[in-house]
Amino acid sequence: MILYPSIHIKDNVVARLTRAGDLQHAEILHKNPGERAAQFEMQGFPWLHVVDLNGAFVGYPVNTAAVENILSSVTIPVQLSGGIRSMEAIDYWAERGVTRIVLNTAAVQNPTLVREACKRFPNRIAVKIDSRGGYVAVAGWTAASSMRALDLALRVEEAGAASIIYADINPEGALSEVNMEAIVDLAFALTIPVIASGGVTSLQDLAELKRHAKAGVAGLILGRALYDGKIKADEALALAAA
Repeated sequence: MILYPSIHIKDNVVARLTRAGDLQHAEILHKNPGERAAQFEMQGFPWLHVVDLNGAFVGYPVNTAAVENILSSVTIPVQLSGGIRSMEAIDYWAERGVTRIVLNTAAVQNPTLVREACKRFPNRIAVKIDSRGGYVAVAGWTAASSMRALDLALRVEEAGAASIIYADINPEGALSEVNMEAIVDLAFALTIPVIASGGVTSLQDLAELKRHAKAGVAGLILGRALYDGKIKADEALALAAA
């Protein structure tokens, strides 16, 4: 199982939301995204998951300087999400070395873009699905759509997406605890890998998720638990590799 430490960027610094949709009061975690990314690489993580928080809300890339700082600071592959809703944005990041480009809102609102992007960049396009009660949430989790998460997953799989990133969102619009049943059911329904996002708060959670690797759960994005020290990098990496 591949572990992806997450780096969420607001105003070109590493941050995290303390309340859903509230960028103004986001907590600053590190002032230099490139340095934080290099630390994760030194700890042995094989990938990075980077999110342009501002971009996710406004619908176009914002923190380009910070993302480019990360790309120049590490040698491990980077997957990038947030505000990527046009072919121009996809081209921009593909040309600058982003290994996997993650579409979210665009996958719901512009299925043609997903298909064209997958054709132009095979094996480099993933789709993030934020599910609220089984339905897809869009625009940085702040809006609900009428599309079921499974229907979207099947549609983008058919379009050629390389993987699905899945997260459960609670009624307040924040990441909920890991929904093991929903993740495993989704993985069983697809032939492409599923990466779980959010909700894992302990090594026990990680161990339980890893037991479902054969179902197609291929990775996990680690965020708050890693920054807060509830999960230690060396212990998590050892468990993931066991």
